[in-house]
Amino acid sequence: MTTGAVAQPIVQPPRLILASGSKARAAMLEGAGVAVRRDPADVDEGALKATCRAQGATVEATAETLAEAKARHVAQRHPGAFVLGADQMLECGGDWFDKPGDRDGARAQLARLRGRSHRLVSAAVIVRDGERLWRHTDAATLAMRPFSDAFLAQYLDACGEVVQHSVGAYHLEGLGAQLFDRVDGDFFTILGLPLLPVLGFLRDHGILTE
Repeated sequence: MTTGAVAQPIVQPPRLILASGSKARAAMLEGAGVAVRRDPADVDEGALKATCRAQGATVEATAETLAEAKARHVAQRHPGAFVLGADQMLECGGDWFDKPGDRDGARAQLARLRGRSHRLVSAAVIVRDGERLWRHTDAATLAMRPFSDAFLAQYLDACGEVVQHSVGAYHLEGLGAQLFDRVDGDFFTILGLPLLPVLGFLRDHGILTE
């Protein structure tokens, strides 16, 4: 008696490409049941921001421009795929903040933000074969409490390098919650992706079931 080979299940490739290396955004999508593949975009964000700023663009328009540039860049490598580009910006008193990059930058940035309110703007754009199919931008307002220098040092010690790579130098889902008095806005937007509208698009286009 011969035994035939066991048929292997056909594994379908992800139908959504995330034009980012962000583990946080991928985790949000995967946690919501979306199969996604990360493919970081090679986009000069600093140059794009400078151009938008020089042209008088709003922070919302700039976040959307960056998100679309990422999606279009990566879509060239994935014909026929839905490609999601996303970007988040922080604005406080007319100033735009970037990821601090190191501990000293994080300390200086948090010292400027404490005792003040700032806005986080998250934009998402979906592109397929060079065509923009969808876009959405959302904003949240966060009031940071006036904490002491001693608390700031303790916070940076406890968080380590992780906050250096986050705009605002905090993660609201972790110790960063201790920095705030009040938060107004969608939690997913604060994390960096307007997730619920993205899920709505994916349902409308058959990537998720209704």
